[in-house]
Amino acid sequence: MKFLGKPRSQAAAFLPLCLLFLKILQPGHSHLYSNRYAGDKVIRLVPNTKEEAYTLKKICHQLKVDLWQPSSLSYVSEGTVTDVHIPHNGSRALLAFLEEATIPYKILIEDLQNTLEKENSLQAQRNRRSLSEYNYEVYHSLEEIQNWMHHLNNTHSGLIHMFSIGKSYEGRSLFVLKLGRRSRAYKRAVWIDCGIHAREWIGPAFCQWFVKEALLTYRSDPTMRKMMNHLYFYIMPVLNVDGYHFSWTNDRFWRKTRSKRSKFPCRGVDANRNWKVKWCDEGASMHPCDDTYCGPFPESEPEVKAVANFLRKHKKHIRAYLSFHAYAQMLLYPYSYKYEAIPNFNCVESAAYKAVSVLYSVYGVLYKYGPASSTLYVSSGSSMDWAYKNGIPYTFAFELRDTGHFGFLLPEMLIKPTCTETMVAVKNITLHLLKKCP
Repeated sequence: MKFLGKPRSQAAAFLPLCLLFLKILQPGHSHLYSNRYAGDKVIRLVPNTKEEAYTLKKICHQLKVDLWQPSSLSYVSEGTVTDVHIPHNGSRALLAFLEEATIPYKILIEDLQNTLEKENSLQAQRNRRSLSEYNYEVYHSLEEIQNWMHHLNNTHSGLIHMFSIGKSYEGRSLFVLKLGRRSRAYKRAVWIDCGIHAREWIGPAFCQWFVKEALLTYRSDPTMRKMMNHLYFYIMPVLNVDGYHFSWTNDRFWRKTRSKRSKFPCRGVDANRNWKVKWCDEGASMHPCDDTYCGPFPESEPEVKAVANFLRKHKKHIRAYLSFHAYAQMLLYPYSYKYEAIPNFNCVESAAYKAVSVLYSVYGVLYKYGPASSTLYVSSGSSMDWAYKNGIPYTFAFELRDTGHFGFLLPEMLIKPTCTETMVAVKNITLHLLKKCP
């Protein structure tokens, strides 16, 4: 694992945390998401020893918690980030355990429902501008994003072409924007996807930001002009369209797709465990109710199948694959499924180092970088590993802001700084792949 910048203090190093959502259901009138998060609290902690981690995993399993970070209880160990959502009927048992085990914790959010209601109120109060004055500093619903894509396709036909690569499980179109200056000459391409996990809203916000910046600065910025002239960008603002829509309408913290298997009551598959690369091995679950459920077979999800088919068809000229997630402030590259250096490690490592360096120079935000297996954790069936194994030499996964204080509820006021610094990093990676390094 590598860090960019000065070493953290012991206090800062303790920030690996456990966010615990203690649900206390309240009867009464209608609220956002059916008031399901009323009384939830956010608690920060970290197990100090292997024994504490083992006991924590055991009680969390007994209480059937919903994990935020990491994505599976198997990853919980001494000093690791562990974010847990627990129903109210298990909150007393968990708090009693923390007290008895003398594991220090701090309540960060007193009532999660109140936080959601306040954020929703701000969204409702803002003035909805016309598409020609699209506000890139707020989160947008799936309908708004797709309307925005149609609008750009109609107004910037010289640089943008919108097309569909298929349909989702629930029948929604899977739209992609092809961005770049049209040319008869052979052009390499970069694939960018966001929103593979539904609750990670900052991802789709960045995909839109990238398109906006490309269109606004194409004529004035030599770097952007070079990128647009020499490359095509295939941009998919929301890969998991059904899940993203569900996160806006029913459950803000939904992660998976929305597919249904007749034999099981639980819906959805983790779209980042469903790819045919060491499928359903370490870091993925075979249980349909788990957030890391790998699916009944590789590419079982129509969303994953559509993207995989498109990448297979165009792999000869797609030279980079970039996927945007949240949260952790990391820039990851293969492998995720094993501890082994990739063949072009030096090139990819150099690109990652330079990218996090320029990102850090914008606002002083620190990103870790390195192979996903050692920098984050081992996981199988990921899109990044699949893209690399299928011949795309530069594959990266960004884990955007923050490190856990806001988690999946990154405030809208942080969209602009997050996207601004990420944009600089992406441009740097793009310039890197234009060089001769394979």
